[in-house]
Amino acid sequence: MDITVKRRSFKNPHSKGSLWDPFKLSILRLSPHYQIHNPVMFVTYIGSLMTLFLGFYSIYMPNDGSPSFIFQVSLWLWFTVLFSNFSEAIAERRGKAQAESLRKARQEVEAKKIKNPTDRNFILIPATQLRFNDLVYVETGDTIPSDGQVIAGVASVDESTITGESAPVIRETGGDRDAVTGNTLVLSDWMVIRIACHPGETFLDRMISLVEGAKRQKTPNEIALSILLAGMSLIFLMVVMTLQPFSVFSVEKSGHGSIISITVLIALLVCLIPTTIGGLLSAIGIAGMDRLIRNNVIATSGRAVEAAGDVSALLLDKTGTITLGNRQAIAFYPAKGVNIQELAEAAELSSQADETPEGKSIVRLAHEKYSVKPTDLTNFEYHFIPFSAETRMSGIKLKDRTILKGAVDKILNLIKSEKGTVDENIVIKVEEIARSGSTPLMISNDGKVLGLVELKDVIKPGIKERLGALRKMGIRSIMITGDNKLTAATIANEAGVDDFFAESTPEEKLKLIRKLQENGQLVAMVGDGTNDAPALAQTDVAVAMNSGTQAAKEAANMVDLDSDPTKLIEIVIIGKQLLITRGALTTFSITNDVAKYFAIIPAAFSSTVPGLALFNVMGLQSPQSAVLSAVIFNALIIICLIPLALKGVRYRPLSADKLLLNNTLIYGLGGIIIPFVGIKMIDILISITGLI
Repeated sequence: MDITVKRRSFKNPHSKGSLWDPFKLSILRLSPHYQIHNPVMFVTYIGSLMTLFLGFYSIYMPNDGSPSFIFQVSLWLWFTVLFSNFSEAIAERRGKAQAESLRKARQEVEAKKIKNPTDRNFILIPATQLRFNDLVYVETGDTIPSDGQVIAGVASVDESTITGESAPVIRETGGDRDAVTGNTLVLSDWMVIRIACHPGETFLDRMISLVEGAKRQKTPNEIALSILLAGMSLIFLMVVMTLQPFSVFSVEKSGHGSIISITVLIALLVCLIPTTIGGLLSAIGIAGMDRLIRNNVIATSGRAVEAAGDVSALLLDKTGTITLGNRQAIAFYPAKGVNIQELAEAAELSSQADETPEGKSIVRLAHEKYSVKPTDLTNFEYHFIPFSAETRMSGIKLKDRTILKGAVDKILNLIKSEKGTVDENIVIKVEEIARSGSTPLMISNDGKVLGLVELKDVIKPGIKERLGALRKMGIRSIMITGDNKLTAATIANEAGVDDFFAESTPEEKLKLIRKLQENGQLVAMVGDGTNDAPALAQTDVAVAMNSGTQAAKEAANMVDLDSDPTKLIEIVIIGKQLLITRGALTTFSITNDVAKYFAIIPAAFSSTVPGLALFNVMGLQSPQSAVLSAVIFNALIIICLIPLALKGVRYRPLSADKLLLNNTLIYGLGGIIIPFVGIKMIDILISITGLI
């Protein structure tokens, strides 16, 4: 099976003409109501307003400073705010382009509403009128009107509008493949579907709202960083406010020099507060969500994207996640003195009411390999014994005998309680089947063991290599399954997981997750079944397969549209990219303030304290040129870093120490050097053009 992910072709947000909408949005967001949500940029916004006022004031009060200089400073402060808005708007544009693509996939359809699963007399109603728990009938050529659960029938479905994958999938009642998605196409056969959502709340509707970057909520780390940046801005604000009295005092005491202007103080404040990361912070978070979408993963929580970057343990359900899904019956093994035909007939009879894929495969094996004729039960007195999690058995009770099929330990305990005997060769065969990685089911007839059915799990191709890649990232993989220990051990070894837990119940899965979390680990889980839902709800990063049940998708905070369990590798990389990018640009923002400090401080106070001119190590042309150069650089660096914020810093599987060292050397040292070069070049251009 090819698990290569096929990407959906979304409109490129950087294509021709696509930048106009973000630019318009950037201008619309130049309002105090919007800017107040970003403390750093709000300070810059207030500075822009004040310098604009001072520029007009200086026209009428010439002694307050050069109107040309003040207006130029004000213009570039406005550009700083505008570029910050633009970085966020262009990141949101990506999500909106994808949402538009999804809207095109949504279409108005009519639903064939029925009264009960056996009724084929339907009435046609618009899909928008369907309500939770309504029943609809779909057949070849129909569009599935809404999300739901298959309660009867089996059909081939084209889900390419949702997943981008052209290969059809089978949806059927029973097992973990009974969830269907609205606006997908039935290619063959028929199904009865119970609607599982309210109007406007389909999976496609949720996808559209989730990819809208504007609706993204800030994550805890982002909120914490915003508080830190606000605190730094407040400190710099208090420091700058003291400089004006200091300047007045120095001039009055020395009797020479001039008082530092309000315009220069505002420029100093804006250049010293971390405007670079403040302007890019939202764009980094939105871009992280966008990269997930491009990997066909829908995240319902920004918190989960961040947590993915720190995951240390991964829990994998075996069936449908590590294996292809449904176990298939591949062989019958009769007990001593039992004819294989007799075993095949009993297995077929006991599976007549078993609608699970495994039960159907037993019936199919008996018919195709052993030529057992389909049983006609109309002439029999019978009732079916349903499977239950407690008994782990099912079967059929006839007038003269009872045939049971189920877990080996349960059948054996039942036979021993009835003083029956067991063929030792069958016990040996049970262990042999388990060691091979298959699952044995036992068939009995009135307390006599007839033999075994071998159910075979198929490991998904490439999963061992993918789990090895996770191991290199420091993530421990744990397989959890309800199978016996021998079967689980074989599958775990073949799949390459680090550990496994066999015979697990939903309660035991929860206990394991809570234990790992109590030890300080962030836990991720990949699952697709209804029985996975409680565990998915408990984990920090919960990835549900799109092919899985509705309950699993509701409990998870991410849905993988490709239903690829190893997609967690991409999810982890994107999470780490998000954290590393935010850290790298924060480092760069803070360190480049150092260079701007050397540009502005000597220039700003050279008129008040002439001796400070000695610290003009950058050799800038004049105090006004130095201030304007720093302000221009402060604005332009935001626009220059937008591509990096959107693309993300490249992740490499290195230790935390090496990542920190690389981050410091590249973005810390770069944050100091680049402003020195950039401000000097701008200063030269200002001198050449005569702007000052």
